[in-house]
Amino acid sequence: MEQILPALGVSVVVFISTNIDDILLLSAFFADPGFTPRQVVAGQFLGMAALVLASVACALLAVRVPDGWMGLLGLAPLALGLRGLRALRRGPGAGDDGAGKPPGGAARFKALAVASVTLANGGDNLGVYIPLFSSTPGHVPLHAAVFAVMTGAFCALGHHLVHHPVLGSRIRRYGRAALPFVLIGLGLWILSDALALARPAGPAG
Repeated sequence: MEQILPALGVSVVVFISTNIDDILLLSAFFADPGFTPRQVVAGQFLGMAALVLASVACALLAVRVPDGWMGLLGLAPLALGLRGLRALRRGPGAGDDGAGKPPGGAARFKALAVASVTLANGGDNLGVYIPLFSSTPGHVPLHAAVFAVMTGAFCALGHHLVHHPVLGSRIRRYGRAALPFVLIGLGLWILSDALALARPAGPAG
């Protein structure tokens, strides 16, 4: 118990510090009528699960993600943002590309879209989770369980903000219009880390 309580505290602090910006993204997704709450929650859990599994794999293999490569993940939110912006220019209902497709397939695509944004925004997560899991491999199941609970709490908070009696109406009013710009900005910000790939390598040795 003496070791579990500090580990719980570390898990909570680590999750909040690496995912606080997800509150904005979750609120934007919940406010967009093109996404159902179930799709947003499923996508967020899927993205977080992928980040945790990737961190565990890297920790077990003692792998360090090279500088710049994580920045390429910014292409995912950038593409989604540009797609959403094009749908806004076409008018209401144009962003629903699920017409003529099975509802289950459309739902899975949108959940995967949310997951891809969560994954692309997870560079700092990997940078913290990998050394954490490497240093305390026995606590990985505990960390994963806490992250799952906190993911649910963040989803609940984002959904609550959208339905807040004061803030909710404004978030819902501007959420659909704001989401593409949020995604484009996020994508460009993440892609800026990929500039390291364009720098000439230092002299060997």
